Amino acid sequence: MIALVLLALLWETVLAPLRGAGATWLALKALPLAAILPAVLHGQKRARQIATLLLPWYVAEGLVRAFSENGRHAVIAGASAALALATFVAMLVWLRQERAASPARA
Repeated sequence: MIALVLLALLWETVLAPLRGAGATWLALKALPLAAILPAVLHGQKRARQIATLLLPWYVAEGLVRAFSENGRHAVIAGASAALALATFVAMLVWLRQERAASPARA
């Protein structure tokens, strides 16, 4: 998740920024994940649930931009989609393991 936040920031500012006025505002897309990152790192269940709801949007954006852009932009978008998908799967596994480890409620 840390790598995804960093890639989202670098993608829109340094690696493959879009041209035009206000294009650097796209770097703000990393803000939601960056905001919940400390809570996820501390193992808070609610933060992981929120991350699990946010990550499919990052996967979708990466896939759309990977198929609609060319060159370096497409490669970075594909890497972002793959990283977001891997993070999403890791969150699901983490939540499932936590659920299996907790005692059943009556």
